[in-house]
Amino acid sequence: MRLLLLVSAPAAINATLYEKLSFNFIRDIAPVASISHVPHVMVVHPSFPAKTVPEFIAYAKANAGKINMASAGNGSTPHVAGELFKMMAGVNLIHVPYRSAGPALTDLLGGQVQVMFDNMASSIKHIRAGKLRPLAVTTTMRSETLPDVPTVSESVPGYEVSNWFGVGAPKATPAEILDRLNKEINAGLSDSKIKARLADLGGTVLPGSPADFGKHIADDTEKWAKVIRAANIKPE
Repeated sequence: MRLLLLVSAPAAINATLYEKLSFNFIRDIAPVASISHVPHVMVVHPSFPAKTVPEFIAYAKANAGKINMASAGNGSTPHVAGELFKMMAGVNLIHVPYRSAGPALTDLLGGQVQVMFDNMASSIKHIRAGKLRPLAVTTTMRSETLPDVPTVSESVPGYEVSNWFGVGAPKATPAEILDRLNKEINAGLSDSKIKARLADLGGTVLPGSPADFGKHIADDTEKWAKVIRAANIKPE
């Protein structure tokens, strides 16, 4: 019996975040198919004075080291998304790591911290309720779920972050099995009900070949390695 693995963005981050892993993800996993990608959302407490990314950057530069940026923990996707923003926008935000996204969101909703680069799936209900203000989504294209919210890259060219999902298999899996699995997964992604459900969570289907998914993993691994080393991020 062969097992399949649900793969997501932390796999690319952990390759550099942890110095001594018992496996090499790119070497030991055969990519099968990508499933979807979900943008993160740069959200602030409604009391925060900035209403756009340029206003946020200007305020952050005028108040260097005074804005608290929440995350789901050291090396989490919200954390590295924020660190990439800090590097590219040239701002100094104070990272406040939590043990998970839940407590971080609770403090953001309460105004104890000011900004978070949260996964859209967990923040969308608070955005819709008016309890959080979205400044931008982190993908290169605007989200169909929040079509009026700009992308970060509209103000910070080249910025892109998404939490992606896909399927992996053991490295020795025969190519014909990988191709068959890929075909079936892509067929499922074309189903309107699956598309609608993913869209409700802020996600977009991401069909492609095993080679496409493999390249995506490799590119993301290289990208986050640079951020982790530059920001000197260590696991908790």
